[in-house]
Amino acid sequence: MIRLIAILTGWVMATAAMAGMSSHSFASIDGGTLETSDWAGQPLLVVNTASQCGFTGQYAGLQALYDEYRDRGLVVLAVPSDDFNQELGSAEEVKEFCEINYGLDLPMADITPVKGPGAHPFYLDVAAQTGFRPRWNFNKVLVGPDGTVVGTWGSATKPQSPQITREIDALLN
Repeated sequence: MIRLIAILTGWVMATAAMAGMSSHSFASIDGGTLETSDWAGQPLLVVNTASQCGFTGQYAGLQALYDEYRDRGLVVLAVPSDDFNQELGSAEEVKEFCEINYGLDLPMADITPVKGPGAHPFYLDVAAQTGFRPRWNFNKVLVGPDGTVVGTWGSATKPQSPQITREIDALLN
């Protein structure tokens, strides 16, 4: 009986996740791809980042947030972008910069467009669902376990701010 309940619960969560945003594939900074479907049923915080921005110090907060919540299921995905002309020249440079300066071990995409008609499909879906579009680096999008966008925040909202952690806590409890 318990096994049947577990199977049905998994099926319901997977079905709910499909009801929200579609699955997206990001090129990984490490090679290969990162599939959002691999994180179905988990909250996902997606942040467009840049290595030469006034908000770059938020990488430390993103890693701290990931460290604090990852064991409970939160995934934090950094999406480096040069849409605002503040990213290093290659994925290798970005990866090295983030590892040396911030000790990042959270998932990272390769350098990816996040605005305009050439934006990654994830950002096009977020805009279609919520009207939110990144206006600068370090904009944050929280996707719930069911695949719906739970919240969006601009650059000035720090990763560990109460506005964000309150939403994450609600999703994980």
